[in-house]
Amino acid sequence: MRALTVVGIVIAAFSSLFYFLDAHLHSFYIFSPPALHALALEALTLHPNDTRSAVSHITQSLALTHTPYMNPSPTEWVFNNHGGAMGAMVILHASVTEYLIVYGSAIGTEGHTGRHTADDYFHMLQGTELAWRAGEFEPEVYPPGSVHLMRRGEAKQYACKEACFALEYARGWIPPMLFFGFADSEFAILFSSLSIICGWGWNG
Repeated sequence: MRALTVVGIVIAAFSSLFYFLDAHLHSFYIFSPPALHALALEALTLHPNDTRSAVSHITQSLALTHTPYMNPSPTEWVFNNHGGAMGAMVILHASVTEYLIVYGSAIGTEGHTGRHTADDYFHMLQGTELAWRAGEFEPEVYPPGSVHLMRRGEAKQYACKEACFALEYARGWIPPMLFFGFADSEFAILFSSLSIICGWGWNG
């Protein structure tokens, strides 16, 4: 009985702390969605049809305005598999309450967005993203210069049929998103390793 009481107290204390912090998350944010959108539009205006230069303009501008919080050398792109989709990303900023990355693929991708604990702002820089919510009969269309806002808890299918890159900004509880963000990659590595160890082959 004493153990149950202790567990109950711990859960109550943790729940109270979580709801308090969740209600004050806004005080921890250092980036502004409207400011990031304005920067993305500025980059597209200065460098039309040149995504590499647009991304460079964004990273250099943020390095000046948010120096203490930015990755000092945002040049290392890494592949990321998530929700059945595959793309690559470069991390500009990451914390418990926010992340800012450039994400995309030069050959297109498609998958599940996941259902997350943060709002996600997808600032389109190149290509057109299509998104679809279960129950709807028409896709959402996001061309360059637009923003696809995924509210916390929402889930959709998305697709980029051709080259597609975006400045992605998430604000909310970031750690729980990592399980979705890296699960596909880890399982792919595990399956590949098992294939080598067990001598499995690929057909077709």
